Amino acid sequence: MDTFDPDDIATINSAAALAEELVSNHYKMSASQWLKRRYDIRTLSDLDPGEIIHGPFAQIIRYEGHRRDRSLGSSAYDFYKICLQDHTILTALAQYRQLQLSPFILYIVTHELIHIVRFTRFLQQFDAAPEDRLAEEKRVHAMTHQVLAPVRVSGLADVLEFYGEWRIPYDGMRQQQNIS
Repeated sequence: MDTFDPDDIATINSAAALAEELVSNHYKMSASQWLKRRYDIRTLSDLDPGEIIHGPFAQIIRYEGHRRDRSLGSSAYDFYKICLQDHTILTALAQYRQLQLSPFILYIVTHELIHIVRFTRFLQQFDAAPEDRLAEEKRVHAMTHQVLAPVRVSGLADVLEFYGEWRIPYDGMRQQQNIS
């Protein structure tokens, strides 16, 4: 499987840092609030076989974390791992030549971070039913567009256009968006 090279990793780190800043600003979270979000971003070379999927560009896996100095179950917390799927991302970049790695990763990571914020604020259940997951995906794509639309990054307009169909509402979507 194709994996990101060291230059790609540097680009991903830069895009992820910008995504963190944009999502933190969007949700008006202070630095201390943001650090409370327990997550990590990993690429294919750091994924376990069960974390590798074919199709989506990334997935979030929830793990239960425990503090090393605490043995009680009450010290457990959710830890989210954003698993970037190098092979799928690189295939899309080869297939859709107008897409560039940096803005594409910016979109993907922003999208996944919005999911994590929504999970941690109990705005969406992690283990939702399939029909609820589709509605949540559309909701989060709309929010991702809202966060990124004002950002001036070369190539981002092409990425926003690439994801445009995810923002087309389906029956009941407008009403559901008002609830959350």
